Parts: sequence; C-alpha cells; structure tokens
Amino acid sequence: MRTIAPPFTVAAPSGARIRDRLRVDVADEQVLSLVGQHLGRHQRADLAERVAIGLVPVKDNRRAERKKKLTVVSSSRWAGAMTRAREDQYQLSLRCLHDERAGLRRAVRAITRRLAVPCGQRKGRVRGYADQNERFHKQRRLQVLRRRLAVVEQRIAEGRPAVVAGGRRLLHARHHLAEAGLSLAQWRERWEAARLFLTADGESGAPHGNYTICVDPADGSMTIVLPEPLRHLANAPRGRYRLGCVVAFSHLRQEWLDRVTANRAVRYDIVYDPARDRWYVDASWATDTTVPPTPHEIRAARARLLAVDLNADHLAACVLDPHGNPIGRPVTIPMDLTGPASTRDGRLRAAITAVAALAEEHGCAGIVIENLGFTDARTTGRETMGRGQRGKRFRRTVAGIPTARFRERLRGIAYHRGLVLIAVDPAYTSRWGAAYWQQPLQQQDKQTTVTRHHAAAVAIGRRGLGHRIRRRPGVTANDQRIVVRRATGQTGPGPRPRGTTSPPRTTGTPHEGCRTRLDRDDQLVLFPVPKTARGAPAPDASHLARNVLIRPTPANNARSGRDGACASP
Repeated sequence: MRTIAPPFTVAAPSGARIRDRLRVDVADEQVLSLVGQHLGRHQRADLAERVAIGLVPVKDNRRAERKKKLTVVSSSRWAGAMTRAREDQYQLSLRCLHDERAGLRRAVRAITRRLAVPCGQRKGRVRGYADQNERFHKQRRLQVLRRRLAVVEQRIAEGRPAVVAGGRRLLHARHHLAEAGLSLAQWRERWEAARLFLTADGESGAPHGNYTICVDPADGSMTIVLPEPLRHLANAPRGRYRLGCVVAFSHLRQEWLDRVTANRAVRYDIVYDPARDRWYVDASWATDTTVPPTPHEIRAARARLLAVDLNADHLAACVLDPHGNPIGRPVTIPMDLTGPASTRDGRLRAAITAVAALAEEHGCAGIVIENLGFTDARTTGRETMGRGQRGKRFRRTVAGIPTARFRERLRGIAYHRGLVLIAVDPAYTSRWGAAYWQQPLQQQDKQTTVTRHHAAAVAIGRRGLGHRIRRRPGVTANDQRIVVRRATGQTGPGPRPRGTTSPPRTTGTPHEGCRTRLDRDDQLVLFPVPKTARGAPAPDASHLARNVLIRPTPANNARSGRDGACASP
C-alpha cells in the first residue's frame, strides 16, 4: 500500500474575473478590429523575438529594449502590456514542455518494463503483453515516444518552445475543415479573432484603476487609448476613442465598484466571439490573500463537512458529522457533460452550485473532494487501464472527467459562499468505501439506493476529518427497536460523560459450573462465591448475603430451590 498524503485546504482564489457584453455598432466594431489587429501584429513579432532570446535570467530578457521599440508604434502602456503578456506566455510554454517530458518518460518506463517480461507471463507485479502482435506494436510505439521525447528535451535545452498565436488546435483545423464543420471564410474569421490583442493592465492611482481602457462607474461609458498610427480615429480628447455602448457588470458588481471608485488596479480584456458575432469585455483584479483554516482546526471546531465524489456523469455527496458518521440520506447530483464546451461548462457550474447549496442547507463548514489529476492515466493509461474496446472506453471516460475545471470552479464558488475546500488523497477511497460503508449506509436508509460512489464519498469525508476509513472490527450498532440504528458504531472516540463509568470487574471470578450461573454483569460487588457440592449442607444465608448480592431472577430462584439454599434479596 502506498503512502497516503495528508489532507490540506485549497487556497482561496488569487483573483476575480467578470464579463459583460459590449453592444457595439458598426463604427465601434471597425475601430476595435483595427486596434486589435495592429497591436496583435506587433505583439506576435515581440513573441518571436522573445523566443529567439531563449531561456535566460530575467535581467537578460531585454524587456526594456523591446518595450521601447513597441512604444513607438503604440503607447507606453500598450507596450508594457504586450511585453508582460509575451513573457507570461513564454514561461507557460516552458512549463508545458516540462510536463510533457515527465509524461513521456512515464510512458517510456511503463512500456519498457512490460517489454522486459515474456508474452503471457508475469514477473512480480509486471505483466507481459498478451501476444507477439501486441508486443510488436508496443515496440513501434516505444520508438515514437522516444523520438518525441528527444524533440522535447532539445527544445527545453535550447529554451525555445513552439508557440502558436491563435491556438494549435485551430491551426490544425485549417487542413480538416470538413471534420471541423467550418468553411474557409468561417475559419479565417475565427483565426483573425483569436490573434487580436486588446488587453490593458491595471494601474493603481490611475483614473478608475486603468488609464488605457477606462470604464466610468457613474455612467458605464468606456474609452480606450488609440495607438499612435490610429490617432486620427479619436473622438475624445487626448487621442482616446469613446464607445457608444454602456458597460454594466452584474456579477460581483459591488467588488468592482469598490475598486474602481478607489482607483485600484483593474485589468480589462476585450475579446470577439465570431461564432456568436458578439464583443465582450472582461474585468479582472487580484484579491486580498486570506489563509483558510487547516483540517485540524476544522475538526477541532466540531463542524460538519460535505464529502463529494466526482464521477463522469454525476456527483455523489454525503454529509458527515465531526466524528465521521454519515448524516441523512446520500445525495446524487446528475451532471451531463456532453455537447459544446460552453454547454458543458454551464452544466458543470449548475452541479457545483447545487453542491454549495446542499452544504449551506445542512450547515456544513466546508466541502471535501479528492485531489484528482489523472496524470498517470493520461500518460500510461494504455498500459494500466485495460486493453481492447472495453479499456479504450474506460480510458475515454476517465480522460473526460473535468478534474481541474471542477476544482477551480468549486474553489471560486466555495470562497464566495464562505465555505472551506479540503482536498484529500484519492488512494483506496472507492475500494475501502465499498467494502466498509456501502452496506451500513444501505441498512441505515432503505428508501435510497446506495452505490459505491456514495460509500466513496463517506471515505473521502472521513479522510478529510482525519479519521480512518476502515471501520473497527467487533463494534456493533444499537438495537433498532430501542434506538435509531447508526451506520457506524462508536466511530468517534471521545471522553465519556460523568456518571456513566462501569463498575469494577474481576476477570478471575471462577465459573459456577451450571447453565444458570450468575451473570458477571449483574454482580454489584464481585467476590468468589463458595462452591457447594450437590447434597452438601448449604451455607448460612447471612454469610452468602455478605459475600455476594444476587438479583432475584427466575433462574436464581430455581437454582436456590434446587440446591436447598435460600438467598436473601
């Protein structure tokens, strides 16, 4: 069994981002397109120059020199935004190369281990391939992976990642227009829209937090600073262009107003969606850093938690008390992740909103989820997750679970609702949950069909609270006719209340040798009782009363009459 990582609280979002639609007219749309194309052309040239510099220290990336060159064709603030965005994109591309190298190395190691074992045999925990045909294809795949790994390592060594301005997926769609369902004109429109650059960084102390793209909170008007070659299009003082539409953010509007009225930095991004033929403006800013409570502090506060198990088509949730006992019925939240990306994202948000509402309804202090990533499944899934059509379907199902998007969406919604998000190690939660908790949960609630996913949610919640998942053996539940049966017996160890201490017992009390012997649980003061042989004279009743107190039961009365002794009550 591998080492299980301790649970941790997920950090609060470091920023916020909101969006509103720009209902521009024909003149405004033409000006925005000209500005975006002009700035996009120069920022792509700056990206090519930055990639040519390679991996160097920050002081040697010549950003000041490149910014001075861009200021001539735009403005100082536009040039600063372009150089900052290109540096961020360059560093992100390098991180993606390192992640790709790690995945290729894992895949090469997995195939190499299996190729070292003869076909149809097993050495330890490594299983060889089924036949020579599969082994031959795996050898070819190993050569392909090693060639790709060599290219990635060369790019990392040179510090020159391959970056496509506009997206590699959209670039490849150019050669498969029929499969993408696009015409050449539609593809060209999307390609040009993806290569626009209309991003302005915020600046604290500037009017309303941004000088380049300014939104007045009083009337919602938006003005942008035109680049130097396009100043002839200005319709406002100081080379600015005022849009004819009004901006009114609805989501997190009060937080946005607090920042712009205090002249705190706010970044604006203007984007165009050719599929809907709409223009949007995004406002983003950095939030104050907050330290969430640790799982130990949440457990010490004796608060409830909502445990959630993420699956391909639904969310399984269960409420747990501070001792790790399930409360109420398990809940299943459907989640259909089919259709376009926007539809999938909307359904995912609806499911997460339902989870947050369920936590608030039951008075939970936080939500517990698994720290999923499926990194190994995406790299070595062909070797470890089955073969044939069944394995292929399973790998597609696993790869289709939106783990990262689910975590980020849930983190933002939980933060705004005052809930703490706890992530736990996903090891053995489904297996141990099904083995130890599915049957007790079903016995607790006969009206709900309890699945292994609900049991996994209980295991996730108990791990988030710091309890063990596996139930202690030999602990039984209460009688259903006397009290309500609990799904777990004594799962929360704690001090017993005063006045409930059991009387002292002596394990060395001799056996009475009769079917109706005294029950040790009924003895108030335990002393050895002298044995009496059958037919021997009975001891004095007062002597018997001084040694042991016997409760009057039918069995004791029958024994007293049979042995010829009279026990005092």
